[in-house]
Amino acid sequence: MRRLTILGFIVLITAVAACGNRRSGPPAFNENVIGGNPDDTFDEDRSTIWDIFDRSNAEQTTQVNRYLWAATLDVLSFLPVQSVDPFTGVIVTGYGTPPGGGRSYRATVHIKDPALEARALNVALQSSGGRAVSPATTRAVEDAILSRARQLRIADGRL
Repeated sequence: MRRLTILGFIVLITAVAACGNRRSGPPAFNENVIGGNPDDTFDEDRSTIWDIFDRSNAEQTTQVNRYLWAATLDVLSFLPVQSVDPFTGVIVTGYGTPPGGGRSYRATVHIKDPALEARALNVALQSSGGRAVSPATTRAVEDAILSRARQLRIADGRL
């Protein structure tokens, strides 16, 4: 019985030791992403199973599609940019009036995925004076950003 317990303990230690880093070669490069590669989320320094519990250097980062990012800045170029964060995918603008428009708007855009798809883009508009912005207006801005992003991608020759 004692030999069986020792043998079981050795098998358990061997199984836990095998849970190390088995990744080989450099990560694949995705040039459509701003703020890091999806493959870069794997930390090469982690070598044991216990290192996954060490979250002292954990930061929130999101992979951002560069075409959506550039298209957002292009489409909303009439708005003054207040802050941008390519690592979380957030663009915040101040109030501005669109060309040919009478109301001023501000926008907060969140690009939350590296894909060039509608689900990767969140646009929140606010008009001056606290007036409600119609969902159709918000949808039109999202559509303009997505169309411009597709144009940029085609122009880049990567389709």
